[in-house]
Amino acid sequence: MWLPLVGMTALPHLGGFYGGYITRAQVKTWYPTLQKPSWRPPNGAFPIVWTCLYTGMGYGSYLIWKELGGFTEDAVVPLGLYGLQLALNWAWTPLFFGAHKLKWALIEIVLLTGTVGATMVSWYPISRTATWLLAPYLSWLCLACSLNYCIWRDNPEKKEE
Repeated sequence: MWLPLVGMTALPHLGGFYGGYITRAQVKTWYPTLQKPSWRPPNGAFPIVWTCLYTGMGYGSYLIWKELGGFTEDAVVPLGLYGLQLALNWAWTPLFFGAHKLKWALIEIVLLTGTVGATMVSWYPISRTATWLLAPYLSWLCLACSLNYCIWRDNPEKKEE
C-alpha cells in the first residue's frame, strides 16, 4: 500500500517543479519590475510554503482514495474536484509568470480557491483529517488571491498600439 501513498503524495509536486522552472527566470527579470504590496511574503518563502502545501494536499488525496476503496464510483466527485483544483493550481504559474496575464491569473486563482473550497466540502464527510490538510492551502490561496489582485490593480497591462 506504500506505492499509492508515495505516488499520490508526490503527484502535486510535479506541477510545482514545472512552476518553479517557469518562475525561476521571471523572479529575477520581470517580477521585480512590478509594483507589489508591502505585505507580500518574501520570495524565499514561496518554495517552502508550496512544498508543505503540496505534500499536505497529496497526502489528503491519498486518505480520501484509501477511505473510498480506490478510484471507485464514490470517489468520482471528491477526487474529481481534487484533480480539477490540481489542474487549476498548475495552470496559474504559466498564466502569471509565463504569459504575464495578471487579470487572467486573478480570474483563474479565484476559480481555484472556490474549487478547493468545494473539494473540502466533498471531503469532509469522508475524512476530516484530509479536509483539515487542505485548510492551510485554502488560507494561502486567500492570501495569494489578495496579492494577485493588488499586483493586477497596481500594474495595468500596456495597450498594444
